[in-house]
Amino acid sequence: MSENIQKLIVAPVDGSENALKSLDYINLLLGPDHNIKTALFHVLPRLPLALIEERMKIRKILKQLEDLEIRHTEMAQRFLKTAKERLADMGFAKKKVETAFQKVEVGIARDIVHWSEKKKADAIFIATRGRSHVEAFFMGETAVKVLDNCRVCPVWIVKGAVEERNVLLAIDNSENFIRIVDHAGFMLSGTDVKLTIFHSKRNLRRYISQAVIDEFPEIEKYCRRRAGEKIAPFIQKAKEILIAAGLGEDQVTIKVVNGSRNAAADILKEAQNSEAGTILLGLHGYSGGKDFKMGGITRRVLSLAKNMTVGIVP
Repeated sequence: MSENIQKLIVAPVDGSENALKSLDYINLLLGPDHNIKTALFHVLPRLPLALIEERMKIRKILKQLEDLEIRHTEMAQRFLKTAKERLADMGFAKKKVETAFQKVEVGIARDIVHWSEKKKADAIFIATRGRSHVEAFFMGETAVKVLDNCRVCPVWIVKGAVEERNVLLAIDNSENFIRIVDHAGFMLSGTDVKLTIFHSKRNLRRYISQAVIDEFPEIEKYCRRRAGEKIAPFIQKAKEILIAAGLGEDQVTIKVVNGSRNAAADILKEAQNSEAGTILLGLHGYSGGKDFKMGGITRRVLSLAKNMTVGIVP
């Protein structure tokens, strides 16, 4: 079963209290007794080009820059030490917490992705804000850039302080269906987390005005019935995968609703109703996009979610 396989989570940190919320979330969702290894990672931002050019001209500037880089490295080590101690205070074994840092190579977001892929991480847990516009790399756009650059590794974006452990797994019948459910089963196996398999059936109002639909009520009923019939085997398959991964029957519930015009709003509403602190979904939805740009539904869920984690599987 999946709970017997150690999971590797990469948690980038930048020294800010807000960035450490990803560690609080790991503790909330999985806890120190779960079979995981956490890799804390920091990227040293690049010095301004003007300074680099000046040090080639002025010896005094060169010495100061050498001292600055030493201090920069010491600061990175301090950030990582603080983060590791925070996990230790929560009960995580220090031998299961790795720390690493590097100077920026391509770009902070892409460096996080490349490092995680080399480590063959099972997921990246990243917060959305950091220290300041100058010092931090955890501003919202960076978290999204990490997601945009991930081709394999799922990204769990922690937005604010998450307090609820329940998980909402939003699925459809897209090509990525199996990968999303497999990831949920793998990450949550060995926990007592309650998970809701959720699907919002397509509503004709997403394509046709309500005034027109009202003239053809039988067509609306037919479309709803067919949508339910099409998603039913996917729902059943999802539950089978989750149970096989190690989740108990009592941990998994199913919720299918007649969708509104806004699928993202349906997902967020159900997350609130089911007291879910986490939403898991795919990078793409019904459109089944072939590139790696985020789908519209996923982007809206990510944008509107508050004090919640949104896990996205590419």
